[in-house]
Amino acid sequence: MEWWSPASYRPTKPELAVFVSGVTSMGIEILAVRIVAPQFGSHIYTVGGILTVLLAALSLGYWQGGKRADTATNREMSWLMLATAVYIAVVVYASDLLVSYTSTLALPPEYASLPAVIVLFGPPTYLLGFISPYAAELSRKVGTGEASGHVYALGTIGSIVGSGATTFVFIPAMTVDGIGLLFGFALVATALVLLSPSLPRRPVVAAVVVSVALVGAAGATPIDADYRGDVVYETQTPHQQLEIVDDGTERTMYLDGSRHSAIDLENPDRHVFTYTKYFHLPMLLTDDVEDVDRVLFVGGGGYTGPQDFLEQYDVEVDVVEIDPAVTAAAEEYFGFDADHEDVTVYDEDARQYLQRTDETYDVIVLDAFKQDQVPFHLTTQEFMQVASDRLTDDGVLQANVISAPSGSAAEFYHAQERTMASVFADTHSFRTSDSHSIQNIQVVATKTPTSFSEAELRERNDPRDLGVDLEGAIDNRLPDPDADDAPILTDDRGEVDSLLDPMFGQRYVIEETDGESVEAPA
Repeated sequence: MEWWSPASYRPTKPELAVFVSGVTSMGIEILAVRIVAPQFGSHIYTVGGILTVLLAALSLGYWQGGKRADTATNREMSWLMLATAVYIAVVVYASDLLVSYTSTLALPPEYASLPAVIVLFGPPTYLLGFISPYAAELSRKVGTGEASGHVYALGTIGSIVGSGATTFVFIPAMTVDGIGLLFGFALVATALVLLSPSLPRRPVVAAVVVSVALVGAAGATPIDADYRGDVVYETQTPHQQLEIVDDGTERTMYLDGSRHSAIDLENPDRHVFTYTKYFHLPMLLTDDVEDVDRVLFVGGGGYTGPQDFLEQYDVEVDVVEIDPAVTAAAEEYFGFDADHEDVTVYDEDARQYLQRTDETYDVIVLDAFKQDQVPFHLTTQEFMQVASDRLTDDGVLQANVISAPSGSAAEFYHAQERTMASVFADTHSFRTSDSHSIQNIQVVATKTPTSFSEAELRERNDPRDLGVDLEGAIDNRLPDPDADDAPILTDDRGEVDSLLDPMFGQRYVIEETDGESVEAPA
């Protein structure tokens, strides 16, 4: 029996083409999420739509490639590789413009991302689908079954490599455009290998033209003015797209296209977003501000909240921010001092941190939710119990919940409030906008009974030196919601995605302290 040795294995040209097509197709699939999510969100509909479109395109390519496989040649596969590289150049150059344009189409929010995904990623995936049946036809294997199995195993191995490399190596180290260039040049190089050693003139000239197009696409920018202002910094982190945008005197941090933190460059003490003033509500509900020694922020963003607490109170502040790039951007662009003696930053998942730490806190501020991206494991009854265990006996938890105060778009707020109420003695909710739109609702939970009336809260607000006036927050206190029908969120039945569904496509209003209401992208 002849034993197969990996060291002696030399892939044929068609096998190399299959492997590279597998790497590229899976890499494109992961990049699609990073390109589309900032505009449409990374909720289940976006991710599911990408998977559906790419699998449909790949299947159509397999089918068409199988019908034409009897005429397959290495040269024809090289042209398919070059054509795919050309389309990757289009994606690199025009993806932002196309995503922005297709977002204006009148479609239900669940399907809003599909046109962009189809236009940008359907054609290159379709072309790559031809490679496997062509390679099976050109395989040296004797039987059809053996040839097909060998080719599809190589393609799957390529997909594994593409998935792992893109996720764990390329995205943390490179921009989306840089990764697109890498895939494009890999396709061009493979096309040339397929033609070697003869290297006919026309395909070689085409390969040079495609290479120039790739470089040009990465270096050029389509004319598309950013309505948000001047982008002073942007990067792709392993977790999200991060942008810093200056609009006049205001500097804003965007995470996956959503506004997360803002400062006034001329007046750093101003709370640009009204809801960040409400982070001081726990100081109103606690018996004595002087008794608050340790505060935990779950979610850093621009670190405006932690910095404000360090300035206003004699406290130690811990921050759990899962994305180190966010912390670095806060240091560079928002004046955060990570070396401050009273602040400690933990780059990890908040639930894991709370489960392992022995620290106890007087106040925990949960500020890790987005409108369409809510880490469900930070919403459940089990998480709330972990957070409660990490609070002192009279500790306070505040959750920044993005939802509507009433109506169908209030389902997530009602479920989150009821879940918190199942663990804590009392809950108090405060809207941050007079509108009925989706907004930042602050749900404050206490471990001890605190059935304060509005008058009692005003009595506490007047003499306390909190650094901010919470009279407006008290005015915006919500009555206890009629949430008997709302689910209690648990680890084995989070239901968060379905609760967010009614909010898709609706206005999300972020109130600013200068009196303006800023409508965030839906």
